[in-house]
Amino acid sequence: MSEAEELLSTPAEWDLPPERHRHFKDVLMQQIDHDTAVTPRRSRFLRPAVLVPLASAALTGALLVTLSVDGRGAATGPAPSATTAGASVTLNRIATAAMAGDTVRVRDDQFVYVRTLERENTGTFTGPVQLGALHTEERWTSQDPGPLRVTGWIKAGGKDAIMPGQMIPIESPDPRPAGVDHPTYRWLASLPTDPDALLARLRKEARPVEGESRDQAVFSLIGDLIGGTIMPPANAAAFYKAAAKLPGVREIPDAVDAAGRHGIAITLDDTGFATRDEWIFDKDTLSLLGSRFYVTDPDRGITTETLFGTTAVMETAVVGGKGEVPARAAAR
Repeated sequence: MSEAEELLSTPAEWDLPPERHRHFKDVLMQQIDHDTAVTPRRSRFLRPAVLVPLASAALTGALLVTLSVDGRGAATGPAPSATTAGASVTLNRIATAAMAGDTVRVRDDQFVYVRTLERENTGTFTGPVQLGALHTEERWTSQDPGPLRVTGWIKAGGKDAIMPGQMIPIESPDPRPAGVDHPTYRWLASLPTDPDALLARLRKEARPVEGESRDQAVFSLIGDLIGGTIMPPANAAAFYKAAAKLPGVREIPDAVDAAGRHGIAITLDDTGFATRDEWIFDKDTLSLLGSRFYVTDPDRGITTETLFGTTAVMETAVVGGKGEVPARAAAR
């Protein structure tokens, strides 16, 4: 068995929540020959393939660090600043816009379909970042509350896509009930809509890795959920209001998603960690456009903040089964 296959079959890796799985793609996919029969388990979420603390060293150390869980309490974070205040105002505006959105009902027998454009790192794990070509990804997330071993499917297409054209299961070794590891519409609708109560719940659910503050882990978890699911407007609004309460959130007046669309970005600065996520919103409608991801890691020769990946959410819909696409997507 190759090193890549051993990593793919290691139960400890898949005990991580799905948003952490993509960390391993940067390691695994560069070791897997695309002609082999190995089928990797991929995340349904939008984060790129890196999640390493600033103190990480070689590849082995990074993998071990990522598999550990930080049991510390919430970080206090920096004192509120003008940029933090501005971000909170913007997030509350986004929450108001989300509350006014249409309610989309999703049944337990359906799938949530998300189509994105993505650019990701194609360089080596220990070397400099090399952004690959823009490509598409489609994900189908089962709404069956389970527990399920296969909670969804993913398919990519285009240059630098991983295993293009193949339907890849999002799989775990043990059945997963609805929850952060399998966020269904029904589960999301059951969450508190009071932002303080929701934030307290998310702080319990988030799983920081070593070197990452709990607030950073919460910010990343919120980003995963708002970008990869459908939920009732009241719940979407609560997520944005909860994010507004995180210390260190900051607004960026102009950011560009993978499709070249300009918008307002929200980020959270965690100076003890190697990565920074941005959520990008349309300046007029305040709808989510996509994300950008940055990394700083001197051990890899990345001494200044470098763009590591970018995404654009092109379509989100409800479909009847895996592989099915909305009529608009099918007509393209």
